Formats: sequence, structure tokens, C-alpha cells
Amino acid sequence: MSGRSQPGLFDDVAALPPPSSDLVALGSRVPSNIKFGTSTWTYDGWTGEVYRRDYRGAQPANRLEEYARYPLFRTVGIDSAFYDPPSEEVLAAYARSLPAEFPCVSKVWDRITARRLNQDGRWGNLAGQRNPDFLNADLFKEAVLGPYARAFRDHAACFVFEFQSMRGKDLPAPGAWAEELDRFLGQLPRDFRYAVELRNPELLDPLHGAVLGRHGVAHVFNSWTEMPPIGAQLELPWVFPANFTVAGALLRPGRAYADAVKLFEPYDRIREPLPELRQDLVRLIVEATSRHLEALVLVNNRAEGNAPGTIRALATALAAGR
Repeated sequence: MSGRSQPGLFDDVAALPPPSSDLVALGSRVPSNIKFGTSTWTYDGWTGEVYRRDYRGAQPANRLEEYARYPLFRTVGIDSAFYDPPSEEVLAAYARSLPAEFPCVSKVWDRITARRLNQDGRWGNLAGQRNPDFLNADLFKEAVLGPYARAFRDHAACFVFEFQSMRGKDLPAPGAWAEELDRFLGQLPRDFRYAVELRNPELLDPLHGAVLGRHGVAHVFNSWTEMPPIGAQLELPWVFPANFTVAGALLRPGRAYADAVKLFEPYDRIREPLPELRQDLVRLIVEATSRHLEALVLVNNRAEGNAPGTIRALATALAAGR
């Protein structure tokens, strides 16, 4: 985490210019059960919109101070935790930067959720092999939950188990998958909340839904390359199995992640509005509200090009009753 060598004009968060009155007014019209946020937050393209300080490097803890002041942001996705679980020291730094009880949605380390380890250099000789720690509840409790429990409990809104696409012999039948997931979820402590994000449409099965319901674990509505649109997921009868829900506006279905990066960097403005995705998210929010559920709605820059802009459009649509 790099720092600045000279103090800046707005090093004291209290010295930062206040958010615009229009944004404050719009934020006040978002229902209290709806928590918009972004999938990670260290983007220079948001300068002038979310950030007023001059950041050199990622500086995630420092940026969180400004992020949490943005009137439309009520949660944030800690997506980097997918690649490496944050240490207790990192989580403590995040906690110092956030308002009390500001909720964060954390991805779970892929050492626990990848059936087969990819070719990433992180895995050394295990790259490309079956993962010996797939659905290892003890490892999850020790390496992930432990630091959060000690340093970040008041901000740990939900842990997301993202299961990336499984193919060929790695893809289990729905019944076998449900049994595996059931055993794993049954070993987890009940004093945290969990959600499951699938990347295989074949596993969007009632057996999977029954397991989520049995453990009070949320389904993650996700807009992703190979997944059906969020509107189609809403038609499934089992997709609200918990007392909260999670949505991830990640990509336009059918588009590869690398293609979205090329199209949208540096993420400084919306480049491709997706009316269907917006309509689906508004529909999900209306449904969650009718069920008296908290909805954690995370937007990625790779959906439309600028996550804050997408959230602003969603909040505007909600305020207009659409």
C-alpha cells in the first residue's frame, strides 16, 4: 500500500468538500433496506466524482474514507479477498477508515472455492490440478473468518462463495453438487452471513436452492458471461432463501471479462448503458423490498463502464418509481 510523501489539502477527511446537494437528496430517496456499492473501489477514473484527493497508487484504506462519504454508497465489495484473504492488519486499517458498522461484502479466497486451481503463478506446482482444499471448512474458518472476527466483525456484512465455471469432469451433477455444498455449509459458524455465487447455469437447480434455504444462505443474482440474465434468475422459485439478498452487476451476459476491460478502461464514464440489466436490478430491488429483505447490490465497472454512474442511474430510476 503506497503512500504520499507530502501532506495534501484534503488529508483530513473533514476538510473534503461536501457531496453535492443533488446526490445527497437522491441518496435520501433510496429505501433504507437497499445498499448500493461497488465491486472494489481503487479506481483513478473516479477522481472528481467519488475522489477529491490525489492518490498515488491503490491506497485502499485511505480511499475508503472518501468512498464511504459518497451519498449513494452504503456497502462495498472486497473482491481482492478472492485472490488472497486479507490479513488482520489490513482489515484493521479498513475498519479505521470506515464509519461504524458500514457493511462490506467479502469474496472468499479461491483456495476454498476453486475445484481446480488455475494456471496462476500463486499455485506453484498445484497450478492446473484438482484443489485439495476445495470446500475446506476448517481452512475457511482459520484463514478467512479468523481475521474478520478479530478485526472486522462489525463490518462483515456477508461472505460470498464465488464458484467459477466448472467444466467437463469437474462439473458435478446437481444432486452431487447439492450434497457437497450441504456438507460444507453445515460446518460454518452461524454468527456470520453467507451467499453463493454460481457461474454454471446447470447448477441453478431446485436441489441447490433447497440447500441454500436449509442453511439461510443467500443466492447471488449475478450478471455474468455464461449466466442467464438476472431477470431470468428472478423467475426461479427458490432464489430468495435467506433474510437478505445479494446482487452483482458484473458483465453483460455473453461478454468476456477481458473484452469489457478493453472497452471500458479507465472507467471514468458510462460507455454502454444496459437498459435490461437496469430494469432487472430495479425489479429485484422492488421484490426484495416487498419481502422486507435487505438487498446488497454491487455494481462493477465492467458492466457499463462506470459503476458510480450505473448506481446513480438505478437510484434515479427507483426515485422515479420505475
